[in-house]
Amino acid sequence: MADDIARVFADAFATDPTRPLLTWYDDATGDRTELSGVTLANWVAKTANLLVDEVGLAPGTEAGVLLPPHWQTAAVLLGCWSAKLGVVDRPGDVDVLFAAADRFDEAQSWSADERYALGLAPLAAPLRQVPPGFVDYVVEVRRHGDHFRPQPGPGPTDAHLLARAEARATELGIEPGARILVDTARYPDPVDWLLAPLTRAATVVLCANLAQDKLPTRLATEKVTHPLP
Repeated sequence: MADDIARVFADAFATDPTRPLLTWYDDATGDRTELSGVTLANWVAKTANLLVDEVGLAPGTEAGVLLPPHWQTAAVLLGCWSAKLGVVDRPGDVDVLFAAADRFDEAQSWSADERYALGLAPLAAPLRQVPPGFVDYVVEVRRHGDHFRPQPGPGPTDAHLLARAEARATELGIEPGARILVDTARYPDPVDWLLAPLTRAATVVLCANLAQDKLPTRLATEKVTHPLP
């Protein structure tokens, strides 16, 4: 079993980098964003370069992530894991913090030297107003390079997370190469909506505020082979 998240991610789209790897829907806003493996990898590389080159973080340091399921959350998490950081979601002392706009108040209980705000807007639009003490993630990350070479070996939590992901992929019936649909309200844990599919090289249709009347058409148009129960 693999114990390196960066390697699992790279392997998941190696055979066809241009196929849709993560397709995002928000039925409350009408947003749809489709990312191929290579496009998501570019966002991941930019995030890792931001963490290493700009923030100066070393492997083994910790990042706080206060983000819901979202394609930008995938970029942040995979960027952190590519830089060999640990990721935590409970208040404490961390080296860097990523927070969604609706969790800025909660973020005040965290101690972090660097703080990045995410509006999670359609088309990765920047925040209209950045709160004091934060910088806008999508503005800052775009300045960084599209390629990042992770250090060899796993990060501090990779083995544990991938063991959980392998187990969940089996429990959820995710077959190799499947195209799955995930309702974020039912599966908010990134082990379920991100890592478990990656361990099977599965592609994901990730749906927030899922409108049940749109589900039959979406399953057909997105060629879903396995909606998570």
